[in-house]
Amino acid sequence: MRKDRRSLAAALAVLALLVVAAPARAADEAAAGAAAAAEPPAVGLTAADVKGITAPSSDDLAKGDPGGTLTGSAADIVMADPKAGLTLADVVNQVGQNRIAVNFVWTLVAGFLVMFMQAGFALVETGLCRAKNANHTMMMNFMVYGFGLFAYWVMGFAIQQGGSAGISNLGGMNPLNNEFKLSLFGKDWGLFGTKGFFLSGDTYDVGVMVLFLFQMVFMDTATTIVTGAAAERWKFAAFAISTFFLGAITYPLFGNWAWGGGWLSQLGANFKLGHGYCDFAGSGVVHSVGGLTALAVAMIIGARIGKYNRDGSPNPIPGHDITMVLLGCFILAFGWFGFNPGSTLGASGNGSLRIGSIAVNTMLAGCTGSFGALLYMWMRFGKPDASMSGNGLLAGLVAITAPSGFVNTVGAAIIGFSAGVLVCLSVEFLERVMKIDDPVGATSVHGTCGLWGVLCVGLFADGTSNYGGSWNGVDGSVTGLFYGDAGQFVAQLIGVCTLVGVIFTLSYVFNAFIDFFVGQRVSVDVELEGLDLPEMGALGYPEFQLVTPGLGRSIEIGG
Repeated sequence: MRKDRRSLAAALAVLALLVVAAPARAADEAAAGAAAAAEPPAVGLTAADVKGITAPSSDDLAKGDPGGTLTGSAADIVMADPKAGLTLADVVNQVGQNRIAVNFVWTLVAGFLVMFMQAGFALVETGLCRAKNANHTMMMNFMVYGFGLFAYWVMGFAIQQGGSAGISNLGGMNPLNNEFKLSLFGKDWGLFGTKGFFLSGDTYDVGVMVLFLFQMVFMDTATTIVTGAAAERWKFAAFAISTFFLGAITYPLFGNWAWGGGWLSQLGANFKLGHGYCDFAGSGVVHSVGGLTALAVAMIIGARIGKYNRDGSPNPIPGHDITMVLLGCFILAFGWFGFNPGSTLGASGNGSLRIGSIAVNTMLAGCTGSFGALLYMWMRFGKPDASMSGNGLLAGLVAITAPSGFVNTVGAAIIGFSAGVLVCLSVEFLERVMKIDDPVGATSVHGTCGLWGVLCVGLFADGTSNYGGSWNGVDGSVTGLFYGDAGQFVAQLIGVCTLVGVIFTLSYVFNAFIDFFVGQRVSVDVELEGLDLPEMGALGYPEFQLVTPGLGRSIEIGG
């Protein structure tokens, strides 16, 4: 009992002390809070924090890590000086390198996807051509990669990207620091780059290599477009020379003006026309350049034998394998996920998380593009058309390529559907009115719908993109006419005029020179027999009997 009383008395004494001390402690805490408010708060880790970080022991790791809670720790950070131990500088540098590494990997994987599109183009074009030309058509699609790549390595990349330093997602691209410029109206206008020939000198750089691969496969896409429009009558030697010129000069020039810091991209900074010419993933740079070059070659080379009657009315010349065509379209749609989302050139920082939106926009536009073409052909001719449905899918993908990074999903669906209808109208116009024979519709899919995609940036960009706070050196997000910026639409119109007026003309003139000195077209006998044996030395289908419809000719093949 006495012990209980002593315990109670002690507890009351402690309570009394707490009551007396509480005001003093509150005053001390208030003073400490005021001092903290007066001084800037400490931000981030300190050297002491880093020194105090522990990592799982080797014994712990040797037992396995099924939950993934031990793997990846401070022990995996590269130390500049292992003797000094982990430092704050080590941690910060590792964070920076990890961001660039994420962007490197994303951009490279996207480039690999775009390279695989070459297989899709090969299948689409070969399937839409006759079996007697299968080997030749496949070989053009196969070798366009090699011819174009070589030309781009020698000089195309330097012309396009030689002055494009400042791409922070890939580490800055600082070696690409020389753009040839003209001074007009008190402003500098970039014309072409001068660093990066043969990827030598300062441009032997890890970031430059990533950019080269990604830009090279885009160039390759442009060059392969032409093979479809000129298929079944294009001389292989002429194809090789024309492809080299496109990869070395024509494509890189427009690529520089749009993506390499050239004059079209500067229309916003120099003349207050929106954000200058904007082409997120290449409706203009890739598809329109390829499509307009295809138009030039098709005009020079002429129509296939039997395509037109004496009165000028066209005859259909069906392809030999629609299964191959639609499989190729699926491959192209898959590869387009590298084309458009990959054009952020990264997945970390500067708004690159928008890759998800870009991927969805790409899917939607391809989907609604096939709807547009299917419905048009069904209403116009009473039946859905498989090859035009495939072209509608591609037309929607082409049209969304430029605006994919700047529009919302509703805009993407509208852009795709309109392109699906537009490609059908364009094919009919070129075939019936202009008398242009394009076996696969390449000019319409890539040229017509590419130009439409360029204009769609100036119409549908909704002003929410915010890639690091600016685009083409102009603060804010790209905004189109429907969302309040008419200047952006004007910049896109200037881009379209440049494509049609300069790039088409340049392509036509150079291919006319090839026609004069080398000859663009095979002989009549070769065309009638099929290009496989005379041009390639082997048949694509050596054990089949090939029949040329409407010409009363057949070729016995095999035993």
